[in-house]
Amino acid sequence: MRTARSIVNIDEEKCNGCGQCVLACAEGAIKIVDGKARLISESYCDGLGACIGDCPQGAITVEQREAAAFDEEAVHEHLARQAQSTAGTTACSGGGGKLPCGCPGSTAQTLVRDSVADSETIAAESGAAPSQLGQWPVQIHLVPPHAPYLEGAKLLITADCVPFAFADFHRRFLAGRAVLVGCPKLDDAWFYRAKLAQIFGQNDIQSIEVVHMEVPCCHGLVKIVSEALADAGKEIPLTVTTVGVRGDIVETREQVTA
Repeated sequence: MRTARSIVNIDEEKCNGCGQCVLACAEGAIKIVDGKARLISESYCDGLGACIGDCPQGAITVEQREAAAFDEEAVHEHLARQAQSTAGTTACSGGGGKLPCGCPGSTAQTLVRDSVADSETIAAESGAAPSQLGQWPVQIHLVPPHAPYLEGAKLLITADCVPFAFADFHRRFLAGRAVLVGCPKLDDAWFYRAKLAQIFGQNDIQSIEVVHMEVPCCHGLVKIVSEALADAGKEIPLTVTTVGVRGDIVETREQVTA
């Protein structure tokens, strides 16, 4: 059924194929095809224009025109297929893996960190604490379920606001862990649940710590992880930490996953 409604329009002349809009579209309505962003189905686009602010070229606008109606059920089926496709993505260290967004910057990489002694020397000389990030990418949408850094990992799953609020994030939470980052309010919770269930089911995860902000919407991340563990049929030690908007740790508790 076609109806007059809001829908995104992509100016291919302005588009440089950077893929930022693909990451911003929670419905998976945009894909990079032949180096250009394209709307792959009108029924996947809700017309809200979340992708507009992420386009550095100003190539995306929202227009009023006749189009197929937005189909939420079709979107969920589409995202499920994407998740399965991502599960088969080649994960590599240093290059070669390619994710659905088509962006080479999303290739799975294990980063070699400096030794503790070297890190202390760097910190003393530069006055800056060294990064503890051990992998790339970090966003839940982009991490391949078979990425090499996930096998046997101590896993940190964090809301994306936490590193901005908690000043000692790298030392307290990130050091020695693989990290997955997402927003339970703005991103697709159903997709996250399916993706995390794949990660839990296909890897021997040692432990999980979920870190979220104290605001109510952020608590959804704990529910997503718990449901994903149930879907995967896994019992993995789970710790939940709540961070306050002023940068303090409000609570840390062990979560029952059975």
